[in-house]
Amino acid sequence: MLDRRRRQFITLLGSAAAWPLAARAQQTERMRQVGLILPYAQDDPEAQSRVKAFRYGLRDVDWVEGRNIRIDYRFSGIDPTQIKQSVAEMVSLAPDLIVANTIPVLTALRQTTSTIPIVFTVVNDPVGQGFVSSLARPGGNITGFSFIEPSMVGKWIGILKDIAPDLSRVALMFNPDTAPYYDVFLRSFERQPRSVAVEVSAAAVRDTAEIEQVIARLAQQPGSGLIAASDAFVVFHRDAILKPAKMHRVPVISGYRQFVLEGSLVSYGPDPSDIFRRTGSYVDRILRGEKPADLPVQSPTKYELIVNIKTAKALGLQIPDKLLALADEVIE
Repeated sequence: MLDRRRRQFITLLGSAAAWPLAARAQQTERMRQVGLILPYAQDDPEAQSRVKAFRYGLRDVDWVEGRNIRIDYRFSGIDPTQIKQSVAEMVSLAPDLIVANTIPVLTALRQTTSTIPIVFTVVNDPVGQGFVSSLARPGGNITGFSFIEPSMVGKWIGILKDIAPDLSRVALMFNPDTAPYYDVFLRSFERQPRSVAVEVSAAAVRDTAEIEQVIARLAQQPGSGLIAASDAFVVFHRDAILKPAKMHRVPVISGYRQFVLEGSLVSYGPDPSDIFRRTGSYVDRILRGEKPADLPVQSPTKYELIVNIKTAKALGLQIPDKLLALADEVIE
């Protein structure tokens, strides 16, 4: 009888010793909360591909939505008032971390919180825009993944010239309110030695009427082409760009695959889906205790060249064999 009571006491003591371990395990596995704000409509294919890639990136590091992480989404569009509202709503939820896509969203977040960790993704010129102190040591509560560099302007022009040999002038279309850095990019391009003799000008647009006016003017000048810059406003209004470009037979190059899928001639640039997937690694590191200030800003590692043969034929152009050989995807 005594031995049986002694065994029961030892079992009870062992169970009690295990209680703190069980409590710690339960605390470690608590549901973490992350916010994601994108400047697109929820049903936009560009938004859907980015969300999908982000989820895959989290799964790569063992964060599964609904199991150990909750993701709150806001699809703000590009209206400044709606962006501010989405940011305010997200901050009020007090998530462990917020992922910000594009400069307008990041700007609103930076003005709203200095304590919640922020990981930006697909953002141009983060140092020049004042979001981080340096790429190597961001400082503050912000770090992330950059997108387009100034040298991309020259590469876009070179690719467009390869496809359209008669090209003599190109307009770089962007909204100066959402992408002010493109003026800097153009000045940087103008200071560099040029291997392609093409006149480049800035085409600042703030609404669809101005988009149509720019394309109509280009159509009146033979040898013209259009660069649809990597700008949230431009991506949001890509239909308003591609329809008049098709009607006026103006060749368009952009940094996004989605443009080519919807009818532009060619795209070249970093793969946004790859960047969104890589973003998961920084979310993981911050959730496990690292500080944004100590995580260097990451540059793109994967670039894509997409060409649309159907659009080329409609424009009376021939895609050179060297570009077809280099293309990651050919749309026929």
